[in-house]
Amino acid sequence: MHPTITKMQEVVAKGDETLIHELLADDVKFMPPTYYKTWTGRDPVAAVLGHVGKVFSDFKYRRVMGDGKNWALEFQCKVGDLDAVGVDLITLNDDGLIETFEVVMRPYKTIGALRDAMNARVKTDARFLKFREALS
Repeated sequence: MHPTITKMQEVVAKGDETLIHELLADDVKFMPPTYYKTWTGRDPVAAVLGHVGKVFSDFKYRRVMGDGKNWALEFQCKVGDLDAVGVDLITLNDDGLIETFEVVMRPYKTIGALRDAMNARVKTDARFLKFREALS
């Protein structure tokens, strides 16, 4: 398994954006499951993923599939008292850093709870006034 994928499994549920930051390419693109916009850039994506790590509980990866630059990591977690399953679709760049990170999740009700929880957290993080520029 690629070292970046191994490390990601160790740090993503901790919600420690410093550790996540180290795994991301400068121009990383993150596509969340809650809406059809893309976050671009290491700092904003690390901040978003740091908040996600605080919203998810009982997070664990169930299966990892992939090779080379393309990976799919199946996970399960809770958002509040709602269960969820999902897949992180990750592409690594030539330096072994994450260049694209797309998340698909179900069920719909849990995605709504995730959106609400993330909006509440982001509203209290002043950095997101600047990070809005990274959202397209």
